[in-house]
Amino acid sequence: MKRIFSILFTAFCAIALTGAPAEAAEAASIKNRQVRQQKRIGQGVRSGELTRPEAARLQRNATRIRRSTRRDRIDGGVFTARERAQSQRKLNRQSRAIRRQKTDGQSR
Repeated sequence: MKRIFSILFTAFCAIALTGAPAEAAEAASIKNRQVRQQKRIGQGVRSGELTRPEAARLQRNATRIRRSTRRDRIDGGVFTARERAQSQRKLNRQSRAIRRQKTDGQSR
């Protein structure tokens, strides 16, 4: 009985340890995407591709996404696969909005 318990405990620990780095990598990729999108907005302002109102709107949306992601990570202590997918969808939408605003022909 002790041997079975010890094998199960070892297997459980191995599974638990392999899941943590994957979650950390996914969280880091979301953070990296947010940083890259901020840089794209800044570059658009510097180059004149984005007007001030466009940049302000994109910044507000980026802030909402950042707060939502932070709230999801804190809420319950686990950043679930569903929450990660939702954050990725929001970031995809934001990326498309940045591209549309930068290429819409308006300039400052």
